[in-house]
Amino acid sequence: MVEPTSPATGYRLLLPSDWVQVPLRQGDAEESVRSIVNSAFSRVPTDVPRDKLTPLRLDLERRLRAAVADARKADALELYLPMRLAGEANLGASIIVSETLVPARTSPDTTTGRGSDPTEIALRLLAGDRAADMDVSSGEVDGALAVRRERVAPAAAAADRGTEMAGRRVDYFMSVPGDPARWFVAAFSTIGAGDPRDDLADALVEWFDALMTTFRWSWT
Repeated sequence: MVEPTSPATGYRLLLPSDWVQVPLRQGDAEESVRSIVNSAFSRVPTDVPRDKLTPLRLDLERRLRAAVADARKADALELYLPMRLAGEANLGASIIVSETLVPARTSPDTTTGRGSDPTEIALRLLAGDRAADMDVSSGEVDGALAVRRERVAPAAAAADRGTEMAGRRVDYFMSVPGDPARWFVAAFSTIGAGDPRDDLADALVEWFDALMTTFRWSWT
């Protein structure tokens, strides 16, 4: 692969049509939430009573806003969610896209050097803090060095939403072409059918891995 002369500035993913994107840094996330809800409920048959739709609409807005708040806490760039017609079962899954900067290395003589080599960072990710049930591997995504990390995140208490369920999480850490100090992160999580180790969770993890094969860097 020919080394790029300038850093990648974006990416593309071939997502299914029932997944929606919520931009968190560019654009208005609240407007995106309203647009998603309006689109979902615009397809509901007109003969469905309004008093039945209103609680569903409010619940969907609440869940979307909670998902946006969580993604913003993670300093995410975009949030992707599966969105289906009101009344249909929605998958308990999400994808959060973010970016992180790797601090420059400092040599023994205290001079600051160039950003850490991607291979060095990958080795740190592979050998870093690892839970007993964590699976870590390395490879490439669209020609860029990548580290894949999979684990089950335990349930956690959320003050505003009660106790959250345990979830299966898969993270892809990818070195941004042309800029060794930047790493792109795509984090997938799902609760499966209620158990992060059940067949649905397994199938969704396989789907996400397949989705990441469609990932492509872009330059503008």
